[in-house]
Amino acid sequence: MEALLYQKKDNKKVICNLCSHRCVIPSGKAGICNVRINNNGTLYTLVYGRTIASHVDPVEKKPLYHFFPGSMAYSIATPGCNFHCIFCQNCDISQLTDKNFLTAGRKANPEQIVSDAIRSGCTSIAYTYTEPTIFFEYTFDTARLATENGLKNIYVSNGYMTYEMLDMIHPYLDAVNIDLKAFRDKTYRHFTGAKLQPVLDNLKKIKQLGIWLEVTSLIIPGVNDDPAEISDMAAFVSDELGSDVPWHISRFFPSYKMKEVPPTPVETLLSAKETGLKAGLYYVYVGNVLSANDSCTKCPQCGSLLIERTGFGVSHNFIKKSHCPDCGTHVSGKGL
Repeated sequence: MEALLYQKKDNKKVICNLCSHRCVIPSGKAGICNVRINNNGTLYTLVYGRTIASHVDPVEKKPLYHFFPGSMAYSIATPGCNFHCIFCQNCDISQLTDKNFLTAGRKANPEQIVSDAIRSGCTSIAYTYTEPTIFFEYTFDTARLATENGLKNIYVSNGYMTYEMLDMIHPYLDAVNIDLKAFRDKTYRHFTGAKLQPVLDNLKKIKQLGIWLEVTSLIIPGVNDDPAEISDMAAFVSDELGSDVPWHISRFFPSYKMKEVPPTPVETLLSAKETGLKAGLYYVYVGNVLSANDSCTKCPQCGSLLIERTGFGVSHNFIKKSHCPDCGTHVSGKGL
């Protein structure tokens, strides 16, 4: 299928304007994502209509804690990614190098995805596991159809899309969780092959577009766990995105090319949570740990328990029409 968002140049080259790499691709070559190829001056997407993963997940697993809590999301992915994170937690499907990886998974057109989501009793469709930006055309057609059928649409993304892509998808995109992987450009370049600034710019753009936004940061020992960096990250979320943007601090476990790095100490995560709260954030959560208390939502004004969670499940939701039942403070989110 011919791709969207690209420009034709001289000598049959093209510029892909889907993500912030803006790859200049000669004829016969693919972009950094390996799923968009220039064939004689025309750019094609190679993953349209093919899912390598499809599951029914709690929306809290995305993680989204303030978006229709307790609901289910029909979650899909295609192969590939525009980042090459050496700590990737989904490397088995995002960092495929076998030349036959494009035939992995199953064929499923947008109509089938929407039908499966409705039949599964899901509230939303989540484009997740790998990077939804690289299968944009597939998500775009599916999201439009999902919206027509009363479903919500979610991106779980590294945040490296272009403004052009955001402007095109945003009428059909209801919620986004962006991985803010570090707060130093040098770290981004070394560990992901990308730059920090486009991610920061897109976070602000998503907020301005009115899409519900939550942010996740995987804290990795020796990579992004310096207290000063965590403080800068928390200040950015609070000052530039807003105190009501939930921040998920997630525990790293050895993976992919960083299997020798130990899991993040829980103490580091709890300290980061305190840093976030001191920065003025209302909702800071700790993920990938067996602590129910750090996944519960509490009123930022009076401290009352608003949503009680066990694992990825919601045990109790005490919110009354988006307000704390005890003090009346407004609770930010959608579908609360």
